[in-house]
Amino acid sequence: MTIRERITAVKVNLKSKTSKEGWVLPRQTTSFADPGVWTNIDCDVTPPERRTWSAWTMFGYWFSDALNAQSWMAPASIIALGLTWREAIVCIIFGSLVCTVPLVLNGMIGARLHIPFPVAMRASFGWYFSRFGVVTRAITALFWHAIQTYTGSTAMTQIIRSIWPSYLDIPNHIPEGVGITTQGMISHLIFWLVQFPILLIPPHKLKWFFVAKCVLVITTSVAVVITMTSKAGGTGEIWKLPYGVEGNARSWLILSSLSSITGGWATMATNIPDFTRYLKTDKGVYWQVAFLPGIQLMLGLFGIICCSASKVVYGKYLWDPLEIAAQWDGPAGRAGAFWVGLCWVVAQIGTNLSANVISCANDIMCLFPKYINIRRGVIITTITAAWIMQPWKIIHSAQSLLAFMAGLGIFLAPIAAMLSADYWVTHGQKLDVPGLYRAHGRYRYNKWGTNWRALIAFLVSVVPTIPGMAASVDPSIKGNIGGAEKLYYMFYFWGYTSAFVVYITLSHFFPAPETHVPATIYEDTDVISAAEEEKGESDLGDEKKGGEVQSSPV
Repeated sequence: MTIRERITAVKVNLKSKTSKEGWVLPRQTTSFADPGVWTNIDCDVTPPERRTWSAWTMFGYWFSDALNAQSWMAPASIIALGLTWREAIVCIIFGSLVCTVPLVLNGMIGARLHIPFPVAMRASFGWYFSRFGVVTRAITALFWHAIQTYTGSTAMTQIIRSIWPSYLDIPNHIPEGVGITTQGMISHLIFWLVQFPILLIPPHKLKWFFVAKCVLVITTSVAVVITMTSKAGGTGEIWKLPYGVEGNARSWLILSSLSSITGGWATMATNIPDFTRYLKTDKGVYWQVAFLPGIQLMLGLFGIICCSASKVVYGKYLWDPLEIAAQWDGPAGRAGAFWVGLCWVVAQIGTNLSANVISCANDIMCLFPKYINIRRGVIITTITAAWIMQPWKIIHSAQSLLAFMAGLGIFLAPIAAMLSADYWVTHGQKLDVPGLYRAHGRYRYNKWGTNWRALIAFLVSVVPTIPGMAASVDPSIKGNIGGAEKLYYMFYFWGYTSAFVVYITLSHFFPAPETHVPATIYEDTDVISAAEEEKGESDLGDEKKGGEVQSSPV
């Protein structure tokens, strides 16, 4: 009877999903939203019982995010361009340090107000214009989730072939133009099936996953370094490679590489409130200054050492740790390949969790709160990125698209800058949290729901760098853009700084007084105390009538 009742319940639920109304989510009673407007608990202020993260959780989070195959291979692109390992290390350290500025400034918004990135955006961009920033961030997350998932499938290949070597001999029945083989498609499917249930875990319950990934990836990475240096009888000759470029060109190349490292973290610097909202206190935000550069440096050094040793052992530079593991045969070699594959399977899942899937799900959820919660957002994100976008085609035939994806940092830099500038300077760390959830609240700005100051700052930041981004996608036009190419070499520095300065300048000389409050308002009941502070002690006597404080309207 129990099984029959459950089957009946499932049939009723599936039948309800055949209509649009069947997908409507229950309206949450804890929301600050206007009457009749849908929202849900994932879009609302994070309740106290979900604020479970500590500084150690942030440590595990950044290990989960930064420990991926792309970070291991980060020095490769720098050295391949003609620089040496010294410049690669400098770019990794300082590029990561630069990115910690918006990580801390924007992370504090989530840690103090416990609101997600799409909601925090409304204070600076306005009710409707904020959606542009949210969509931009969501598109970036979709592309990177696709790429990270495909990388994870190559790690899954190492796990399977280490157990069944004949797995590599599966006949291919997929046309070459598709960009993937039958064996690769099987690996992609298996990896996605393993990843999918983990992605459905609520963010506030993920801290132990981050810790587990930290232990596994560090242990395996150290073992790979020891193995390769032992096989090579040392660390190889990469430390003696000469410069491939000289003079002024080298200086610009260093600046470009530094900006690329910084731009690689532009996504997380923008929507970091999506994760810091789960912190118990805001102290964990500051530790990011040490966490990110330290992890990046460690993994970058591992990549350089193993790549150098691979030249001695295999006669060629191998930057991909999975490609190194693919060279290992025999019982001991396949055992090692298994652990390397397992390491990067977990690493890619963790990166997808921390940097892509949850971020995109938050964005979609806040755009369509009536129909999508974070769980549904995760499902939409991972199906779209892993299958509809066909990441094997992105990797196989669209290097220009990858260059374009890296260039998306030009759009994310001003968004991150204005999020920081608005909270710390323009509004002096004082926001009306309930007002952020109201379409006609104090942060609407005008009938178009757009803060024109943010629009101008965005254009000033982005427009000058677009020709350089176009040249990175299509090198044939480099001779027609003049000095714009040089500006693109420092796109994140220009984008963040220019947007920050222009926004606070316009907000200072052309303020929007209706958006300012004298103290942070967390609940509607805080309005009275905020009004008292605004009037000041000198005027408090005039405000009191009959022992009551006459407060201003919200």
